[in-house]
Amino acid sequence: MTPPPYFLTSPRLGFRHWTEADLEIAMELWGDANVTRLIGGPFTRQQVSERLAIEIRTQDSRGVQYWPMFLLSSGEHVGCCGLRPYPPSPKIFELGFHILQRHWGCGFATESARTIMEFAFMKIGVTSLFAGHHPENDVSRRLLRKLGFQYSHDELYPATGLRHPSYLLLAEHYHSSTPQK
Repeated sequence: MTPPPYFLTSPRLGFRHWTEADLEIAMELWGDANVTRLIGGPFTRQQVSERLAIEIRTQDSRGVQYWPMFLLSSGEHVGCCGLRPYPPSPKIFELGFHILQRHWGCGFATESARTIMEFAFMKIGVTSLFAGHHPENDVSRRLLRKLGFQYSHDELYPATGLRHPSYLLLAEHYHSSTPQK
């Protein structure tokens, strides 16, 4: 079965929607202890299956998910990056990304996050983006700051039981700091 075409691309990455047929690549990502150790993992096959079902339902109901992404040059799976609703506002979404370890240090988190940020602000019209990271994840902290996110508060993340540093990026800040095409 051929996967659905990419609905969004960046210079090196193609984004598509998760499908029920994606359990193996979802396992490769969310079943990996190195990828998920700071977000409550590693996860069992059952937990990954449930996560995949949630991503598909969120796409169906809200039009967003942490979309799987692939190298345009080879079709190789890189990880996921996307959005999920963030209460209490229907116009605030959480930005997140998970990258397979073999692709760490290649700039894919930055490239994918910038692509999804543009999609969120320019296509969906969100008012702001929320993001958080594990207190020990310095790489994510530096990346969020580089992307223009401003620290706002610490928030309990139930999967780890810890208060994670949390950030916001307002639409007006994004638009004022991004060159218009």
